[in-house]
Amino acid sequence: MKKKDLKSEKDDIEKNNNEEDNEKDNEEDNEEDKDTYLLKLYVAGKTPNCLKAFANLQEICKKHLGDQYKIEVIDLLENPKLAKGDQIIAIPTLVRKLPTPIKKIIGNLADEERVLVGLDIKKSIH
Repeated sequence: MKKKDLKSEKDDIEKNNNEEDNEKDNEEDNEEDKDTYLLKLYVAGKTPNCLKAFANLQEICKKHLGDQYKIEVIDLLENPKLAKGDQIIAIPTLVRKLPTPIKKIIGNLADEERVLVGLDIKKSIH
């Protein structure tokens, strides 16, 4: 075999190994995503109502979801175009992206029971 053929064969083996590793990583990510809540909180700056919503959401998640959640805070003052994707008409608004189906709650999330029911979260999973 020529040197070029050996290099080509080695590259093919590395490529296949990388693809297999990526598939395994994707499978693990998908399994993890099934149990992970992806929550997007849309706010407009640091208004008292928006800050209260974030604090309430953190408390509810810690209490009922353990470490099975991810919160993304989206400030519409910084990027108002992001409101269109999730059809945000009021703030603060919480959107549960995962698990599906998508759910929304508007307000400062002070009523824990309403948030749990609205997001279809079972009390104290852990």
